[in-house]
Amino acid sequence: MSYFALIPAAGSGERMGGALPKQYLPLAGGPMISHALSVLASHPRIDKVFVVLAADDVHWTNYNWLPFAGRIKILRCGGASRAESVRNGLAAMADQVGDEDWVMVHDAARPCLTHSLVDKLIAGVAEDDVGGILAVQVADTLKRGIGGAIVETVPREHMWQAQTPQMFRHGVLSEALVTLSPEITDEASALEAVGLQPRLIESDSSNLKVTYPFDMQLAEWILQSRAGPA
Repeated sequence: MSYFALIPAAGSGERMGGALPKQYLPLAGGPMISHALSVLASHPRIDKVFVVLAADDVHWTNYNWLPFAGRIKILRCGGASRAESVRNGLAAMADQVGDEDWVMVHDAARPCLTHSLVDKLIAGVAEDDVGGILAVQVADTLKRGIGGAIVETVPREHMWQAQTPQMFRHGVLSEALVTLSPEITDEASALEAVGLQPRLIESDSSNLKVTYPFDMQLAEWILQSRAGPA
């Protein structure tokens, strides 16, 4: 049994604006995706990191990826949605990964991942029959809004905010994604849809996803305050 990582990086990051896709925006001395790659490619338990790009991606070759030589594999099979990119990536890596091997799917826009969080995910999930995800318990009061007005308060008890990596066996995840719609926003949803219950492994808020411009400032501060992928 081996561990692999898969980073879907075929999106355009429209909510961030600008000419560059979000995964290539400059952050703490490199393109955003380089930070997640640095952590995953240097982790001793991960055999290889597969990066799913759009077929017409013209930005990847503008950067120096030599520090990751031999540790990453580029798959130019990105789809129109995250789910499609992950599904295509799982199919493209199938000749190098066994059905029982673990695959950690991680967002290119979560640059603040650490080795310790990867270790925690592996320790919490590796003996589980299904797999699981990093997540944080919801601390704030939740409001459901329509048209800019509150229509109800949603109880936060038992509520978690999903993060990545999300780790599942290659065969099970591939099968779960085959029949699902492209609206599926994370891998755990696919496993839930086929009746399985992924584990929740407690993470922390530093493993944030960069979605809006202000998130870049916070991610920059987190990365600059660290001394490597601890």
